[in-house]
Order: sequence, then C-alpha cells, then structure tokens
Amino acid sequence: MGGYFGIVSDRECLSDVFFGVDYHSHLGTRTGGLAAYDKQLGLQRQIHGIESAPFRTRFEHVLKEMRGTSAIGCISDTDPQPLLVRSRLGTYAICVTGVVNNAEALIEKCLQREGGAFDAMTGGKVNTTQLVSALINQKNDFAEGIRFAQEQIDGTAAILLLKDDGSIIAARDLMGRLPMQTGKGEHGYAVSFESFAYEKLGFEQLGELGPGEIALITTDGVRQLAPPGAHKRVCAFLWSYYGYPTSTYEGVNVELMRYVNGAEMAEQDEKNGFDQHIDYVGGVPDSGTPHAIGYANRSGKHFARAFIKYTPTWARSFMPQDQSDRCRVAKMKQIPIKELIKGKDLLFVDDSIVRGTQLRETVDFLYENGARSVHMRSACPPILFGCKFLNFSRATSDMELIARRVIQEQEGEEGFKHLDEYADGTTERGKRLRSVIAEKLHFASLEFQSLEGIIKAIGLNPCELCTYCWNGKE
Repeated sequence: MGGYFGIVSDRECLSDVFFGVDYHSHLGTRTGGLAAYDKQLGLQRQIHGIESAPFRTRFEHVLKEMRGTSAIGCISDTDPQPLLVRSRLGTYAICVTGVVNNAEALIEKCLQREGGAFDAMTGGKVNTTQLVSALINQKNDFAEGIRFAQEQIDGTAAILLLKDDGSIIAARDLMGRLPMQTGKGEHGYAVSFESFAYEKLGFEQLGELGPGEIALITTDGVRQLAPPGAHKRVCAFLWSYYGYPTSTYEGVNVELMRYVNGAEMAEQDEKNGFDQHIDYVGGVPDSGTPHAIGYANRSGKHFARAFIKYTPTWARSFMPQDQSDRCRVAKMKQIPIKELIKGKDLLFVDDSIVRGTQLRETVDFLYENGARSVHMRSACPPILFGCKFLNFSRATSDMELIARRVIQEQEGEEGFKHLDEYADGTTERGKRLRSVIAEKLHFASLEFQSLEGIIKAIGLNPCELCTYCWNGKE
C-alpha cells in the first residue's frame, strides 16, 4: 500500500507537507520521500528507508536542507519514490501508489522504442514509478500521458506529479479504488489520501476527485484536466482494515462504520442462536477494537481490553519480511491483563483473517494466560482471493490464505467451484469452513461478517465497492 500528500502555496510549505506525509505512516513501512519546488532551488528530492525508523525521525533534517512553496510526498511499500524526471514534457517529481501487475510486459514495450532504457535496480528490476513516468512521457501533455499510462496498466495507479513551475497534477486511479481528496487553505490548496492530514494543518475539505479524474492544482485553485469516469470501485477494505479511524471516504467515517459493522455481527449472532456465556468482548488491537465496541454495545455484553499492544518502541508487526519475525514482534507487543483473562470466556473481533498465523499465536497467548474459552469474529467475509489491485497484503499466492488452504484440504480443486457456498456461513460447506479454521486456530467458535453485512455497514451502493478479495468479482 502507500499514501500521498501535497500542497501548493504562496508561502513556504515544506513543514506542512512533512507533517501531512507523516500522517500517512499507517499505510506503509518500507520507504518515504519528499519532493519540493522553490523558485531559486528548483526541484529537490529526498528518499529514505523507514523499515527501521519512522518517517518522522528519518526526515526531520530535511526542513533544514530543502525548501519550497510547493511539495509532494509519499509513504510507500513498493519502490523508492518520488522520482525526479527530466523529459520532453519538462522536469517533474512523481509518486505512484498502487500496483502494476503487467510491469514486465510494459517495460519490454518501452525498451522497443527508439532509445528506450531504464535505470536497473538489483536483479534488473525497474522502479515502478519510473515505468509509469516512461508511459506518461510518450504523449504530448501530462493529462494525455497520465490517462494513457493508467489505461495501459493492469492494476492501479494513483499519481501525484509536481511540475517545475510549482503546480501539482493529481490523478485518482481509473476505478477510484483509492481516495484522492482536496482541501482549501488560507494560502493554497492540498491534495491527500487522508483528508484529516490537511484538516489538521488548517485546510478545509474541498472535495474528492472522481475515478480517473485528473486535476491541476495551483495557488488559484483546483482545475479539472480530465473528467471522472462513470464507474467507481472503492476498496471496501479501507473501512474494515487499513483506513485510519479518523478518516472519511466517500462521506463514510471509518470509526463509525466499524461500530455499525460490529453491531451487524452481534445481530447476526443473535439470529443464529449464539448463546454462549461471554464475560468480555474485546478487539484484536488496533483495528479490531471499534468493531468489538459495536458488537458489545449491540449485544449488551461487557467490553474490555484483555491485552494491550506495547507500541512506544515496537514497530508494526507486518514490517519484517520474514513471517516468523513478524509473529515474534506481534507476540512481544502483546501485554496481558491477567485479571481480565484468567477463567474468563472471551469473544474477540479481528478486522480480518488472512493467513491466521498471528491470530493463532494471539489465541494461544490468551489460553496461556488462563482464558477459559476464546471465540473469534472476523469483521469481514472469508478472504478467498489475493488483492491484485492495491497489493496491501504480502500474500504472493491465493494458497497463502487460510480459507483457500482449508477448502483445498476439504475437497481439493473441486472445492474452488463452490467458493460462494464456503463464504456463506449458513451452508454446509460454509459451516465446515468455519469449524475447521476454528479447530486449526484454537477458537471456541468462529464466524465471519457476511458480504451483505459489511456492505450495509459501509452504506454505499454495492456497485461502487471493490469486494474482489471476498468474492472475486472485479
């Protein structure tokens, strides 16, 4: 994944962009970067790895080394960026968020052009952002080039581009899977993945770009360069998992959606006759917590935090590349409150169940601290397809997904013809999926939110949401 932020102002704005980018740190852990424009210095750029230290500490020094009245920045889980590019369209800085599944094919096409060449990274890999810029540079202006690049890409590309006149070109991805929001301030305009990032800096909400919309941002305002498309597919996982609690997308706040989603799950448990004694309802921190609050409020069961994540020094658990290292970090962060665990029947809500490895470690940790039983609820449906649009999961194969593995164990390849049944907890196959996963991960019981339930909690038209990871429909 990743996040982006930019400002065009009539005064020095690099400090504001520094804080705005930092507010996107929940979206990535690999690299961060800033690019700025100043009339005297022109375009400047710095990139740093943030796997071992947060963005804030790696970039504090840039406020002394760079300056600008316009700037863009990004947090990225892919290649280092933003890049500085000199082309026939001019010199510019560019950052791209998304995934390009057909990168090798596009690289080969570009290499066939006269003089085609790329800077190569280790192993001959080409920086994805450089590839996108090469596609843009094939056309006669930026708007035409961006649209061409996005149409050539199999995947997703949200683009911010800082020109050498200080203006910013913002392009939301073609299907609007990621948000791109604009704000207006006393001295200029901002563009951001997260609207709260510029609101904290004194900007007021101006609007959201539509799917595929391209806009030019100057100190005079936001001007449309290309209209939005007719179809939108916003990633539904924005609300259930990786969106920040204070975020609002398409008019729907993340925290409030999670309360509603938890309440929907509690209602479903009630309809299904779930009558187990539960001492406390809790969330698997952090994103599972608001879902659990909604569940507790609706069910009338007490909410409690039976364990706390120690976050002052420990990095996010998915940061290490090795799965065993990620599990160890996750385990070390979990500090129990034994008085809320020992001899208790607990129900936890997690934002999702992907591989299940870390969740089993969490449940075992609760039993080791004296829990009598641990029931589990997933705030989204079973994940049956790896995301091919945003790359927010490290899964490289569908068979890394625990739901897929269990289906294969049960029926082999034949089971994949019945994914709709496995996703539905009311069918025999669906009940079997839940029972087997519960046994593998040591849950006293397991249920998933239904696709209909999570769509209802979000509150948008189903045709406006991307639910590919749950039902395989694009």
